[in-house]
Amino acid sequence: MNLILIKQPKRFLTKERRNSMYITASNLYDYLQCKHRIWRDKHGPLDERNDDPNPFIELLWEKGLNHEREIIANIGEYLLIEGKTWEEKFKNTQKAMNEGIELIYQGVIIAGELLGIPDLLRKTPTGYVAVDIKSGRGSECVDEEGDEGTMKKHYAIQLCLYTDVLIRLGHQSERRAYILDINSEEHEYDLTEKFGPKSPSAWELYETTREEVKALILNIRQNKPALSSICGLCRWYASCKKWCEANHDLSILFNLGMSKRDVLTEDLEISKVEELANIDVTKAMADKKQFGILKGIAEKTLTQFQHRATIKTPELKEDIYFPKVSKELFFDIEDDPTQEFVYLHGVYERSSDGKKEYIPFVAKEHTKTAEKEAWAGFWAYINSLPKNEFAVYYYSPHEKTIYRKLRELYPDVISQTELEAFFDNPNVIDLYNDVVRGKTEWPLSSYGVKAIATYLGFKWRDETPSGALSIK
Repeated sequence: MNLILIKQPKRFLTKERRNSMYITASNLYDYLQCKHRIWRDKHGPLDERNDDPNPFIELLWEKGLNHEREIIANIGEYLLIEGKTWEEKFKNTQKAMNEGIELIYQGVIIAGELLGIPDLLRKTPTGYVAVDIKSGRGSECVDEEGDEGTMKKHYAIQLCLYTDVLIRLGHQSERRAYILDINSEEHEYDLTEKFGPKSPSAWELYETTREEVKALILNIRQNKPALSSICGLCRWYASCKKWCEANHDLSILFNLGMSKRDVLTEDLEISKVEELANIDVTKAMADKKQFGILKGIAEKTLTQFQHRATIKTPELKEDIYFPKVSKELFFDIEDDPTQEFVYLHGVYERSSDGKKEYIPFVAKEHTKTAEKEAWAGFWAYINSLPKNEFAVYYYSPHEKTIYRKLRELYPDVISQTELEAFFDNPNVIDLYNDVVRGKTEWPLSSYGVKAIATYLGFKWRDETPSGALSIK
């Protein structure tokens, strides 16, 4: 059968998403990312929505679609569902399932207020199961023995919607579905399983989320925007930021976020920064003990938030000392999260004699061999330096997390003991955790390197600096 390339993302177009009253898998995913996004997509002020292309979002779509094309090109016989409207495609999908077609591509399934577009519908002895093609790993983590980790929540909740529709239509009787991941490996998701011992099952999370999303779509319920670390990629970022700043919302304080904001508003009846600055922390903690309020907020946390509500300029909480060494290495990596591929280990080396040099270790091809060689090159460089005569600076735990994953992939490059010893060295410093968060306070909602650099007046040569622009 000929391969028909996808001409547009499976995700609905802006106008369709705005006007549709259906609950979709994309709605559920968006809600897990931001509880306010659903309401704003449906009812927010259109003149405040930024529809300019985002390089990183476009990259995610391009990589995801390319991966899907590769999977479909090698999957064997399938029926591609066609039609001009969702309802027409649903009719054609129903016809294909009633006829017992083994594999259906881009089918549309509708039951009541639910609409799903699973990548594949596969016939099984119990009916049709949904199979979604993803450009990431199929499970949350993989340990060193190769055992699979837990289901990914944002994958599971989408599969739940597809399965719910199939069950309602009488095409399935079991709550299970599948993920085809970046490595073309298939992962079965038992949607009745819990994410952890104290967590709900995937199906329980789905049912709760589905009803909350429904209320927001229908405007039965409204909620307030909040600032958080994920806001930067959202088309509503400027709009929500404008609202939060104009209303002195608590979430403009660093690391407070929507969840803690809502707890403080509900339990202490405060919604503005200046109100938080004036609360009696001792009384609040006494009420917490007596009435069980302020869940998840300890006295130390509340005191810290109250202090942040009062500062106007940066503060130094304790002295900062950096190692006196012959070489300082300012270290950063670039990776393609859509394919879990690390293509650059960059080091800006500054010597005590004034010499400065940028030293890159690049995977010039998209292959495991090239990725391994680049990583091995970085470690050969590190091992060539005089021991304890250099310091390494990086920003946030991302590098450490990625390096642990690389060590699992290429254990012959460096041992786990050597890797952990490197990051445990006091001369290897996470500037974000060890310095910025640990020893300073800033009158900012974000302590990210770009936010702080901009606050201090630094300007980039590029108008829109972004790691996404370096990915090909």
